[in-house]
This record gives sequence, C-alpha cells and structure tokens, in this order.
Amino acid sequence: MRVSRWEAFFANWPAFVAAGLLSLFVLTALIGPPLLFLHNHCGYATQDLTARLQPPTWKHLFGTDTLGRDILIRLLYGFRISMFVGLVASLIAVVIGAVYGSVAGYFGGSTDYIMMRLVDVIYAFPILILLVIVFSLFERNLALLMLSLGGVSWLGIARIVRGQVLMLRNEGFIDAARLLRASPAAILRRHILPNAAGPLLISATFTVPGVILSEAFLSYLGLGVQPPLPSLGTMVNDGAQVLALYPRLLLGPAVLLILSMVCLNLLGDGLRDALDPRSRKG
Repeated sequence: MRVSRWEAFFANWPAFVAAGLLSLFVLTALIGPPLLFLHNHCGYATQDLTARLQPPTWKHLFGTDTLGRDILIRLLYGFRISMFVGLVASLIAVVIGAVYGSVAGYFGGSTDYIMMRLVDVIYAFPILILLVIVFSLFERNLALLMLSLGGVSWLGIARIVRGQVLMLRNEGFIDAARLLRASPAAILRRHILPNAAGPLLISATFTVPGVILSEAFLSYLGLGVQPPLPSLGTMVNDGAQVLALYPRLLLGPAVLLILSMVCLNLLGDGLRDALDPRSRKG
C-alpha cells in the first residue's frame, strides 16, 4: 500500500514536532517584539546604562545585557535576522546550484567534466577562511553577508541537481521535447527541473541550517551581522565575554541556535523520507 507524501511526513513524528516548534519560533519572533515594545517601550537597540546586567524582572523578562538592552527583544530579533539571512542565502545557493548543475548534467561530455572539476577545485578551498578574507576586504552589511554565504553554499546542490538531470535527460518525454525542437533552456525549465524539485527542496532544507551556522560563526568573530543589529551569533559572542559572571546572557541564544539547527535538520529528514517514493511503500 502506498501513502501520500503528506501522510508520510505527518507519520514522521520527529519531523512533525520539529516543524511545529520551528513555526512557533518564527511566529514568536514576528509578533513578540511589537508586543514587548508595548510592554516596556524598548527596541532591540534601546540602551539603559542604569539598568545594566539586571536579572529577569517584570519589565525585562529575560533581564538586560551589558549595555542595558532587553535580552528577550534582542533574542527574538536575532532569531529573525539569522533565519532571514539563512533563507535568503539558501535561496541564492539553490538558484546558482540548480542552474549550474542542470547545465552540467544536460550537456554532459567535456562541458560536464570541466564544470564539475571546477566544483571540486572550489571544494578544496577552506570556505570559512575565504569568507573571513572577503569580509575583511569589503564593507560589511547584510546584503554582502547573504550574497557571500549563498555564493559558497551551492556546491552540494549543484552535484545533486546534476545527478538528477543525468537520470532524466534520456527519458522519453525529454526525447519528445527535443523532437518538437524545444530549446535546452526550455527543456530544463519545463521538464527536467520540475521533476528534480523533490531532491532540490530537500537540499535547500539542509542548506539553511548550514548557512545559519556559518552566519553565527562569522557574527561571533565580528564579521557577520554588525551592531546594533542582533543575531544569534552576535549574542553568543556578547554572552561569551561575560560567561563566568553572567552565563544567562549566553544561555538564551545558544539554546535557541541549537534548537533551530536540530529542528531544521529533522525537518529535512522528514521531507527526504516523504519525497522518497521507496519510503512510502507499505
């Protein structure tokens, strides 16, 4: 007996719970800051040096940091920014990887060989060190951060898409499209890439946590999201500086970062199992 993709996904309870928890995080990050502003009239950059390092109070539910800023508001904004960077950079990576891998797989031969050897060469570079060099040379902003992370995260996607295209390019419906004189671009856009959408979606889901982790690492080094904007990485950095005396400043962003990574990976596992036809046979 075969089950639908949705039934297979909902039957995978870790992925279902992860999707629910991640949705709760996103919803709280979207509606929480406006509600908290009504509560204490503080934004993510509002400083009050007379209220530095306060423990949790009714006004500041998670306490304040070294500059008197509300930790909970910054945590919600930090999650929002980290997720936004991860999603946009992953989208950039998916577009580059899908185009690159589909061209290499469709044309094959020497074109495929040269393009994939180039991927191997790029893989040989220490990516994080390359990013550190880029952010040391250019002005740091969110646009550069997302473009840079997306520009180094497409390699695995390109390999997956290439493999899918190699399996599909000699199918009967592709031969029929060629007989109708469809251009290679039209064949890739209308016939091949839609049939490779499942593995592409799974790859994109697994790319997001990797990008978020890279952003957190760069922000921890002071090369990612720049103050006064918070991100989970910048908050981990701030908390690490006073870890011995005020561990609660590190606890919140570290736990939220870990939970986000776990949820995204479990969600990717669930989508992979649901979109794999072999896993839906009873």
